[in-house]
Amino acid sequence: ISPNSAWWRIPLALAPVVPALFALGAYMRFFSRIDELQRRIQSEALAFGFASAGILTFSYGFLENIGFPHLSWIFVFPLMIAMWGIGAAIAARRYQ
Repeated sequence: ISPNSAWWRIPLALAPVVPALFALGAYMRFFSRIDELQRRIQSEALAFGFASAGILTFSYGFLENIGFPHLSWIFVFPLMIAMWGIGAAIAARRYQ
């Protein structure tokens, strides 16, 4: 950002982070109150989401090198959330 840019654009651009922080707090409260089985399911789901999103973004980075369109970093977090949801469904099904 150049010195001539309006300073107010920075907090405005970061405004969507505020609800994400509330969501993080809610998830941390949820995680601290669940039983051992649910904690294991959530831990496995988070591990799956983190690892699979990492592999997918790593793979797509190589595809960008051969001409695939560049994707913004803003898509990484929603991908992690989606993969966490898939991981939660898999883990919950395993413990039924």
